[in-house]
Amino acid sequence: MLKLLITPTFKRSIKKFHPNKKRDLDAAIKLIMEQPLIGEYKKGDLNHIRVYKFKLAKQLALLAYTYDKSSNCIVLLAIGSYENFYKGSAHKHPSSALCL
Repeated sequence: MLKLLITPTFKRSIKKFHPNKKRDLDAAIKLIMEQPLIGEYKKGDLNHIRVYKFKLAKQLALLAYTYDKSSNCIVLLAIGSYENFYKGSAHKHPSSALCL
């Protein structure tokens, strides 16, 4: 069975989402869980991270995650708009993740 973990950074990012954004995010997470390889690998320093692009309340959003096939685990790292996405949290490799 596929495990889904979230980092504290991701949890903080979605804490104040409105219900319409939460619905869009839930649909994106469900799709990632069904097709873990759907996201594209990043390049350079972020080559261990996959990013899935989707519409979040009619705006393009990026959801960063890692997928480990051997442990069958997805770790949600960060979410944000393209403009704000590369300013911080996606660059950090997760040191801790919370089980969802």
